[in-house]
This record gives sequence, structure tokens and C-alpha cells, in this order.
Amino acid sequence: MFFMSDFNLKEFLDTKVEEYNRPGFIDNDPICIPHRFERREDMEIMGFFAAILAWGQRKTIINKCAELIGRMDGAPFDFIKNHQEVDLKALLGFKHRTFNDTDLLYFVSFFKHHYAHFSSLEEAFLIGQEHTADVQIETSLNRFKSYFFSLADYPTRTRKHVSSPLQKSTCKRLNMFLRWMVRKDDRGVDFGLWEKIKPSALICPCDVHVERVARKFHLITLDKVNWKTAIELTENLRLLDPDDPVKYDFALFGLGVEKEM
Repeated sequence: MFFMSDFNLKEFLDTKVEEYNRPGFIDNDPICIPHRFERREDMEIMGFFAAILAWGQRKTIINKCAELIGRMDGAPFDFIKNHQEVDLKALLGFKHRTFNDTDLLYFVSFFKHHYAHFSSLEEAFLIGQEHTADVQIETSLNRFKSYFFSLADYPTRTRKHVSSPLQKSTCKRLNMFLRWMVRKDDRGVDFGLWEKIKPSALICPCDVHVERVARKFHLITLDKVNWKTAIELTENLRLLDPDDPVKYDFALFGLGVEKEM
């Protein structure tokens, strides 16, 4: 449970959400990558890549995603859906941190398989909950990882790039991707493409900036940083806004990365 001090925490964080949840936020954040596209499938695919590759300096992340777009001829969904074996040579040599072309080729195989059966990537996060009114994100993420690695002969090394609550991970990158796809407002940052997962169900991405600021406000009290930490943070944020708790990701991240705290 968080504590109120000499100021109103909700009022303060709401002000910071307004400050950071704006188009000017986009250019220097990995979310600028899916914003380059108008087709939903391209937004989903490159949003997923941008989230998965989101570690290290933001400028480098953006540049590597731009390189990846170029390797797929500027049209990721068309490349994934229609490529021939020889076209995959364009992906060889791609690398960002520990993510390499072996991982990339499997990601492409998964997307080709998925979009052959479904029109949206949202369906990959609804397995077993297709007809559930209140989708549980913990269940979604665990089942998503199993589904993602359901193709034959997946590279064992690639599993480390897709996290799950079962691993006790905060699942920061996947939660960030879900925020991009699910949250709906009129600010022009998050996309709000998906309808079946409610914004109220989302879990706040918990990176080092968010964690540091959240601890200052006693929104996080657990010592270890794991899935339970992300849950604790989100439950406290739901006390501030039960319908859209993850909007406070803008405030916490912004305060941290801009060193306002």
C-alpha cells in the first residue's frame, strides 16, 4: 500500500501522465517504430519487435528496428507473409545485444504461421480465454510463450527472448507491448488496436526507471523485482485509476528517465 504525504499522489501522477502522454514522447521512444506504419499487422509485428529489442540505449533500439524494417523491404507483414526461402538471406547478420539472426528467423517463422491462421496478433494472447469477458494477463503471457514456441525445431537459445510469469519475470517488454496495443485514449501515443483485452487488465511494465520512482512513492515495497513486484505495483496503481492503471507508466517512466526524482 502506498502512502500519501504532503501532496496528493493521484493528482501529482495524473499531471505527469498529461505531461508525458503526448506525441512529443514518441520520437525518442521505441513506440515510434510501429508509428511508422498504418497497416495493423505492420504495427503489431514491428511493435512486438520494438518491445522485444527494447534494452540498452533507446536511440540504438530505434536504429536497430529501423535496420530490421529495411531488411524486410519496408513492409514487414508483406515480407513475412510472402517471402521465399531466398529472401531470408536479407535477415542474416542482424544482431542486437544477444538477439541474433537465428532468433530473428524463428520470429519470422512464428509470425508467418500465426497470420496464416489469424488476422491479428491479439489472438495469440487469448488462448483459452477467447470467450472470457475479463482476460487474465498472467494466464495470457504464460500461454503465449507456450504457443510462441510451439513450432517444430525452435532454437532453444531463442526462448530467453520471450519471458513469462512462470519464470517469475516482470515481463516488462511484453507488458509494454500490450500497453501499446490495448490502451485507448485521444493522446496519439498508444494505439488501442485490440478490443478483447481491457485496459483495466493490463500489468504495468516494470523497468529500472519505473521501479526506482515507484519505490519512492511506496507503490512497490517488495525487495525482489519479479512478477509479484509488477502485480504489486499495478494493484496500487488500480487504486488511483481502476479502469486504466497502466497510464501511470508514462508518469513513472517519465519521472525516472528525465531524472525529475
